[in-house]
Amino acid sequence: MIINPADFGYIVPYLILVITGLLLVLAEAFYKGKDRTALVSLAVAGALAGAIASVVLYRQVAPGARVTLFGEMLFADRTGYILSALFCVATALTALISPAHQREHEWQLGEYYGLLLLSASGMVMLAHAANLVTIFLGIETMSIAIYVMCAMRRRSRRGNEAAMKYFLIGAFATGFLMYGMALLYGAAGTSNLLRMQSALAATSNPGLVIAGGFLLVVAFGFKIAAVPFHMWAPDAYEGAPTPVTAFMAAAVKAAAVAAMMRLFGLALGGDLLPYGRLGWASPFVVIAAITITLGNISAIRQDNVKRMLAYSSISHGGVLLVGICSLGLGAVSANGSLIYYLIAYTLSTLGAFAVVIYVGSRGNERTLVDDWSGLASKHGGAALAMTVCLLSFGGMPPTGGFFGKFYVFKSAMEVYDGQLLWLVVIGILNSAISIFYYLRIVTAMYFKEPTTPFTPTKSGGLIFVMALCPLLVLEMGIMPGFWLKLVGG
Repeated sequence: MIINPADFGYIVPYLILVITGLLLVLAEAFYKGKDRTALVSLAVAGALAGAIASVVLYRQVAPGARVTLFGEMLFADRTGYILSALFCVATALTALISPAHQREHEWQLGEYYGLLLLSASGMVMLAHAANLVTIFLGIETMSIAIYVMCAMRRRSRRGNEAAMKYFLIGAFATGFLMYGMALLYGAAGTSNLLRMQSALAATSNPGLVIAGGFLLVVAFGFKIAAVPFHMWAPDAYEGAPTPVTAFMAAAVKAAAVAAMMRLFGLALGGDLLPYGRLGWASPFVVIAAITITLGNISAIRQDNVKRMLAYSSISHGGVLLVGICSLGLGAVSANGSLIYYLIAYTLSTLGAFAVVIYVGSRGNERTLVDDWSGLASKHGGAALAMTVCLLSFGGMPPTGGFFGKFYVFKSAMEVYDGQLLWLVVIGILNSAISIFYYLRIVTAMYFKEPTTPFTPTKSGGLIFVMALCPLLVLEMGIMPGFWLKLVGG
């Protein structure tokens, strides 16, 4: 592989995250005292620098252009850079909401911020992946750091249980991922995503394509917690520290979708695959329908807010699968629709979990719906922020979540011969159902008397995120044109 020194200029966001993450891990080894303010500031600065670099590079790449880097291992295109900016911003917001929770629940570990940025570097690699190898490396870089972060509340039995479940299921999914990639490589003779599509169409071993495709469906089903591969998600989300849960629900899911956009949209997209009318989309559309429905039905039965949001995340994973199927089947607007949805979903998730951190206190995280009774009477701003984020989850106007679902379902309608029409109907019906359990929390906050006095967890960074995310979600709903133009390239 011949490396052009100019290629390094295209991966500045990745380099910033890696270098800053390593510096944070090293700094923690020599850091004395419990105050981690300097480390938090460095983490936020590194993540924001990565986001700014992504925006600058986004503007330098022409719409529709795609530059191959490092012997065709990575892409430099607008899709990659806007996703990189999203991952960097999500990392910065997670770093801002973390110190208050760490201080309140006594798990002040500086290496957490280093792992946060190293995990984000894996996400950026996925956003630019042009090869099966870089997809695998990106997923493992992202995942290993998350496994460790889940267990950082060492005194929490639920946290240790969550980390163990996530690790075991993640390792299990990695086996499917590697085996599926190996079979596709055997069928195509190349691991390059751009050349793989035509190579698979001309393969003399269609059985390898079928087996490899289905193994990848299973592997990514685990990564985005799609039914029936979702068993780990509620326990992991509930047991992990809340900032880690927010990062898992928002950035990790978005990064897995970014990898799927590259793999299923490029290497396995179109009508060239040698099996089924819809190819790999045949199982995925069924999984999407079941995931949307079962995620919503399970969320209705939850009294724990974190578990409710976990099942809500599972349902949103089903909606994202609708977009992935549309992309692979040739819908022109699917790429932009998916990115728009990911931005709205990420902001809504981080905003909602910021409020969950705010409401909780030492010894009582107040994760039950009844614990939120009367929140609006004493902390109206927090209740309003949570309400906006929940309405966005439910796809209610005027929020970014409404247009996110609208554009994803619209792209599904573009698929030839209305093949995904039935899936769109199921998605719309489930969006209406989801309003019920989101409004349970809103009703408790506004229309019930407080059961116990609130002693919120406060910090400047936490309040900033609680204010910023709902405002951006509303702005995306009121003025979607700017964001659609942004993601359209």
